[in-house]
Amino acid sequence: MRDKVFPGLPDQSADALLALGPVWRKDINRHRQAVVDIYTPLHSAVGKDGIIVTRDIAYGEHVRQKLDVYLPAGDSTQRRPVVMFVHGGAFLRGNMNSNEQIYGNVLYYFAHQGMVGINVEYRLAPEAPYPAGSDDVAAAVAWARAHAHEYGGDPDQIILIGHSAGGAHAASYIADPRVRPAAGHGVAKLVLISARLRADVHADNPNAGGVRAYWGEDAELYEQVSPVTYAANIDVPLMIAIAEHENPYLDIYAAELFWRVGQARGRTPRFVQVRHHNHTSIVAHMDTGDDVLGRQILDFIETADRW
Repeated sequence: MRDKVFPGLPDQSADALLALGPVWRKDINRHRQAVVDIYTPLHSAVGKDGIIVTRDIAYGEHVRQKLDVYLPAGDSTQRRPVVMFVHGGAFLRGNMNSNEQIYGNVLYYFAHQGMVGINVEYRLAPEAPYPAGSDDVAAAVAWARAHAHEYGGDPDQIILIGHSAGGAHAASYIADPRVRPAAGHGVAKLVLISARLRADVHADNPNAGGVRAYWGEDAELYEQVSPVTYAANIDVPLMIAIAEHENPYLDIYAAELFWRVGQARGRTPRFVQVRHHNHTSIVAHMDTGDDVLGRQILDFIETADRW
């Protein structure tokens, strides 16, 4: 059972991860660290030969406006798709390199598949409230479109992936008319993983403080700033992924976006629930022997040319 659920994890770690699922919401910060502790040594043992990483490239003037590029070594006869990843952190915290292995593991995964990976850092609340996170995504995408050719990347094949708060920034960048550039967003496909798609400060939302810090104290304005409000404006192929064990309400908001996009398009976008995984392991497991989500994203990138 363990090997089938979490391929590559030692039995003790697999048991610990399975045990976290039913109690995930009781203490998501402590459980998040437990997941990081489980996966970090696994990633440390994964081979990284053949991937060239160029770190801390500035795409803006702020110290956090920087990115890392992950490039497969060797030449390619074709321009490579460019995968951009925007991490989470409840708007208040988080780094593109949470430690030496995570979240770089996500970009290593796509670079191992022959793609150019870009790990994006962005400014945090309360210093940088709405729409600063999405503005930073806009600047990072503009950088990627201008420089992708230098890394053998295709500027017309940018796949934007956002996790948690990073998913909010990515979705707003694509859909929110106050954020999206007038000239267009320049993104070919959008993947939202465990994204915060609606602003809420419910009593059982453990990240309500982050919502207030980023989207403001006036709850009457939350509908106007929530990415799900602008679902009909998402004009690229969309994949939505959630963990079986999510932070409160994030799975519900993902289902709401799924429904709203389906209503607007007359057909639903791709939707994946990653069984047994939680809000953190849904990305922490990538580039291990467990590629349950990676396979789904690769198939989406390859086949989702129309919506």
